[in-house]
Amino acid sequence: MGYAGGAAGAVAAAIAEAIKASGAIVRVEPRDFMAIIDRAEKPLVVICRPSFWSRSFKYISSYKGLAFHTKSSAELRLPGNCELITAKDISVPS
Repeated sequence: MGYAGGAAGAVAAAIAEAIKASGAIVRVEPRDFMAIIDRAEKPLVVICRPSFWSRSFKYISSYKGLAFHTKSSAELRLPGNCELITAKDISVPS
């Protein structure tokens, strides 16, 4: 289930603030991201779909206090127990 508009923006902003506070984003390959998601009981995943400017699907989620980020040219097949939030953009510092 995706959320639109302000709700998605608010959640993405909250995750961004939490990441700033913790200071760590772990970049992983899509297969590793899926393995992490499979370990979580009811994962919350923020997804950003491809746009004119970005040709990749971007994903971010947290697990055991760390934020995990990946991007993929193809959409990942997330398990049914995921809570999905669709965001306009996911900004991850380089």
